[in-house]
Amino acid sequence: MNHNTPLSPRPLRHLTAVQRRVMSSAQLREHGVSGADTSAHCRPGGPWQQFLPGVFLLHPGPPTSEERLHGVLLYCGRPPAKEARSVPAQPGAGEPHAAYADAMITGLAALALHRFSSAPPLLSLDRIDVLVPRTRRLRSTGCARLVRSNSLPTPQQITGLPVAPVPRALADAVAQLAEAGAVRRLLTEAVRGGHCEPAAVVRELNNARLLTRPHVVDAVDSLLAEGRAIAEDRLYALVRDFALPEPLWNVDLRLPGGPHLGGVDAYWPEHSVAVELDTRAPRQGEDGLGQADRSREAGEWSEYAQKREHLERLGITVVHVTPKKLRDTAEQQATVVRTALMAAADRDPAAYVVVLPR
Repeated sequence: MNHNTPLSPRPLRHLTAVQRRVMSSAQLREHGVSGADTSAHCRPGGPWQQFLPGVFLLHPGPPTSEERLHGVLLYCGRPPAKEARSVPAQPGAGEPHAAYADAMITGLAALALHRFSSAPPLLSLDRIDVLVPRTRRLRSTGCARLVRSNSLPTPQQITGLPVAPVPRALADAVAQLAEAGAVRRLLTEAVRGGHCEPAAVVRELNNARLLTRPHVVDAVDSLLAEGRAIAEDRLYALVRDFALPEPLWNVDLRLPGGPHLGGVDAYWPEHSVAVELDTRAPRQGEDGLGQADRSREAGEWSEYAQKREHLERLGITVVHVTPKKLRDTAEQQATVVRTALMAAADRDPAAYVVVLPR
């Protein structure tokens, strides 16, 4: 007898009452079930079946969608036997999710758990993507497809399962999709449904080196347009809901008989205050940029900064807001705008500018 041998083996019938009828071999051993007993129960016609290597269904029928999800996590979350022996028990090892280690559901399965209507039902998926550390020494098998990464996001808990955040799940789903329509529908729902901001999605697509695929680039263009429209709606709502003075919307500014100063999203000419939405998003990762691409992005940022500095030199206060700030801290942004409007009386008069529709 060694320290791994249960002192008082329990009868197997108690396993019919477990909440989830999918367990790993390690969990079965904790319940007093030896490897030989497990193999005997998984023989043809037996009451159990092997679902994945080291993972077993405690019934003979097909797995439910919940059992599939827990099963792939049990498989992908467990380190190989040698690695397991070399790693000491971790704090919290008795918690329900501890057996999943740092594995998490991602891709289309994660989007289904995030309640995306454009994601297929869980039971219709042949493969369930599971995000794991790059050092995990397992292979994709059965319905479990491993997605390896050097940097894992913090998972969200959905129905007791660790699930990748929407931006990362989207990137992992898009990596497996060749149909432009499917990619466009997923990205659009992510923004329109309020799951995340366009910049967060583009950042993950960027990190995954997916912005070289033409159908993904086309979908991103639609995504950014969608995000821009939603951000403008939020700005209109901010002015209305917090009783700010009505500005001139979407106008171009220029000096009389002089150069074009640029466009702004809202402008209060009596106060010389402008609001500008920053909906820019990275289009390619720095590591994957050529010199021309880096120069273009640097030029875009330089143009944006120069416009703001030029307007402020003319005495026009520019309030910079992002879609995320409008969504998460609307009251704070309204206070910033109101403060800028109130401070106008204490400033020197701004230069006269011509205001034109944009």
